[in-house]
Amino acid sequence: MAASAALLLRLRSGLRLGARGLCARLATPPPRASDQAAEIGSRAGTKAQAQGPQQQRGTEGPSYAKKVALWLAGLLGAGGTVSVVYIFGPRRPGPQASHSSLSPLQETTLWMKLVPRAPEISFLGVMGLCLCHPKPSIFLSASQIPDEFDNDPILVQQLRRTYKYFKDYRQMIIEPTSPCLLPDPLREPYYQPPYTLVLELTGVLLHPEWSLATGWRFKKRPGIETLFQQLAPLYEIVIFTSETGMTAFPLIDSVDPHGFISYRLFRDATRYMDGHHVKDISCLNRDPARVVVVDCKKEAFRLQPYNGVALRPWDGNSDDRVLLDLSAFLKTIALNSVEDVRTVLEHYALEDDPLEAFKQRQSRLEQEEQQRLAELSKSSKQNLFFGSLTSRLWPRSKQP
Repeated sequence: MAASAALLLRLRSGLRLGARGLCARLATPPPRASDQAAEIGSRAGTKAQAQGPQQQRGTEGPSYAKKVALWLAGLLGAGGTVSVVYIFGPRRPGPQASHSSLSPLQETTLWMKLVPRAPEISFLGVMGLCLCHPKPSIFLSASQIPDEFDNDPILVQQLRRTYKYFKDYRQMIIEPTSPCLLPDPLREPYYQPPYTLVLELTGVLLHPEWSLATGWRFKKRPGIETLFQQLAPLYEIVIFTSETGMTAFPLIDSVDPHGFISYRLFRDATRYMDGHHVKDISCLNRDPARVVVVDCKKEAFRLQPYNGVALRPWDGNSDDRVLLDLSAFLKTIALNSVEDVRTVLEHYALEDDPLEAFKQRQSRLEQEEQQRLAELSKSSKQNLFFGSLTSRLWPRSKQP
């Protein structure tokens, strides 16, 4: 037992000394290539003498990087081995330290020893990723691409490259995949609908259901076929969902077997803001004055609030008629040739149920129109009555 403890102490001290030496070497910059060996008009002999040390330094760079990577891999491997032996090795001396299997309680106790070491192991893993992050190179070629970090020490180079990598990855998650998510509008002789309709999939067209017997299933909302058939000549239909493409692609195929949907956009095309996947209309490559977004979350079109219609999430009720009301609402906008849909949608932006408010206004206008027609017909009947009466009382004289 004393020998094993002495060996462990010696190994620990060796690792500390090795880590200090490695950090000291990493903190010093590699030998840089000297400035140009000679000016353009110098002698050829001077150039030949200057090219020799430069080539030697160029060959020393990759070998030095390989040595650093090997030292680092060895250090991390040795540290991981010592950690595993320390955590999961036999802790009971004497005859109790047998090779018999441990009970579940003992295994749980051993695993709990790993919890206090989690920050140390995470730090070692992050440092290993930072230091082993390769320099970008040309595809299918051994030549490396020079970047803005070449003049820094090796440790600083790796840290800054890793920071730039994570920053670019974070930017890729937050920003849409392209500033122009849709291709240019069609030109003659092809037909381009005058308006663009952006629809969410989950909560608007489909309702997810889960049960122990069947797992996840998606229920189609009543009126989907009518919506597509009536609006396809007037609107360019785009499915823009916050679901991933792997999940949404087969669902769209089942919802639209006749191909009324023009384009499909998924979660990678959204802009991630404050925990919400926001649909940026400015990236659609379409005129924002003629784009209508239909979603069940107002946060989905928070960047352009007057381009959206927020519906209540569908709960799976089979008697639902919201899509039919939505079709009538959007047809009214298109048939009236509204130049800017935002002027219309702004009136419904503060409504809890925009379609219900539209139906109430529509019924009110119909009542007013019927009342106006009734008054007009009544006045016309009175005019006819008085006209016939005067013609009877004062008949017109016959012309000679």
